[in-house]
Amino acid sequence: MQDIVEIRLGEEAAPELGRGTIALMAGAAGLSVASLYYNQPMLGILAGEFSANPASVSWVAVLTQLGYALGLVALAPLGDRFERRGLIALTFAGLALALFGAALAPGLGTMLAASLLVGVLATVAQQVVPMAAHLAGEARRGSVVGTVMAGLLTGILLSRTVSGLVAAYADWRDVYAGAGLAALIASVVLAARLPRVEPTTRLSYGRILLSLAGLFRRHATLRRAGAVQALLFAGFVAFWAELAFYLERPPFSQGSAMAGLLGLVGAVGVVAAPVVGRLADRGGKGRLVTLGAVALVAGFAVMGLSPGSWIGLVIGIVLVDVGLQSALVANQARIYGLDPAARSRINTVFMAVMFLGGGLGSALGAQAFAALGWTGVWGLGAGCGLAALAVEVLGRGRRAA
Repeated sequence: MQDIVEIRLGEEAAPELGRGTIALMAGAAGLSVASLYYNQPMLGILAGEFSANPASVSWVAVLTQLGYALGLVALAPLGDRFERRGLIALTFAGLALALFGAALAPGLGTMLAASLLVGVLATVAQQVVPMAAHLAGEARRGSVVGTVMAGLLTGILLSRTVSGLVAAYADWRDVYAGAGLAALIASVVLAARLPRVEPTTRLSYGRILLSLAGLFRRHATLRRAGAVQALLFAGFVAFWAELAFYLERPPFSQGSAMAGLLGLVGAVGVVAAPVVGRLADRGGKGRLVTLGAVALVAGFAVMGLSPGSWIGLVIGIVLVDVGLQSALVANQARIYGLDPAARSRINTVFMAVMFLGGGLGSALGAQAFAALGWTGVWGLGAGCGLAALAVEVLGRGRRAA
């Protein structure tokens, strides 16, 4: 009961969330999560730099995703235990150091280690999003989370474009060095500008970690949302991790710059996020998740039916991105209302499951591309989407969202 009383007092005392603060949090979320995706358009370049085959260098993407899942469990729950502004600023500083380490990596082994650390510390995005949900209040939660998620998605979008172009026309190390400098600046700005948010629990770190399993067991909606998003994200990451290798082959014969530019196609997903957030505030979150899964499957089907087509590839990317982001925003809107005293921990469980799916998708995507070429990649993505759709529909049939 003590923890429940503390969170209620904390929510009553939460500072007002203005547009400037929302914009700052959206930018911070985007900047941090971008660190996960810089490597994807550059995998071909990294293979040449480190004299490695595509399967080996794909572990840069795999370990970044797995590091994120690890960081979600180890770091993100601390948002319930410690003052969030200071925690966010400190984690951004650590992320800057990890990015500088990647920029200076002399070999593939060092690059893999740095990528793991980048993934762990990029979870600062998942301290920012629950903080926004906490400050927003029930009536605005979907809208505010949708706006912050739009910033996060913009970071994903621009990360691929910027890294692809910089790596093609300058040097891949410049990508990580610039990202490290941006993270360092963000640490200072956030420490000065974010509102102070006190802890919502006095649980020890060990008990916080132990409580994650209890939250997973207690909330069927959390289990379903995590499983659905993990499957969707597995297909999504498998696609983006192998796209650069696909584009290097005929009939495209393109490099990292084009792989990065195709990331701009995902702008539709960024626009969709706040719209889905507003719709989620009105109800029907489960239906929005279902529609998102259907869109993702349709996107991969379009790619499969139009091999070697730029138009088919672009339409497929739009549908896949909109589907994934719509389901993500709707799932987050429904899990944040489950237990106000444990929002950071609930978000931790959800995102850890999701990024475990992403890590698995990276690994399976590399194997699928090696064995079956592009057919294996889009087939894997479509299969993941269909599995997610089945989990959502069957789960909702047993228990209402």
